[in-house]
Amino acid sequence: MTDPIEFADFLKVDIRVGTILTAKTNAKARKPAYVLEIDFGDAFGVKTTSAQITEEHSLDDLPGMQVLAVTNFPPLRVAGVKSEVLTLATMEEAGRTVLITPSKPVPNGTRLL
Repeated sequence: MTDPIEFADFLKVDIRVGTILTAKTNAKARKPAYVLEIDFGDAFGVKTTSAQITEEHSLDDLPGMQVLAVTNFPPLRVAGVKSEVLTLATMEEAGRTVLITPSKPVPNGTRLL
């Protein structure tokens, strides 16, 4: 179990829905990863990230998929990519990583509450 946080702390994390526009292999990554371009709508625009999701997600299946991502972390250089968001996924002990997606389509930029 993790340490409890206050609800106000949770509200500081800006989690938004975006649609993956493109996905390509990140050749500079030490562990297999994809470079994703994700559209978060007019208010937030298109953001780039590197994600280690290659075992459960193929390049062909990613474009058009809606995902959730933390949008208010500062940009970070990851394996040669300016990672502007943190795409959310589950991760089992065995290392299986599965993207978090909304159960129904919603407008890009919609905030998780």
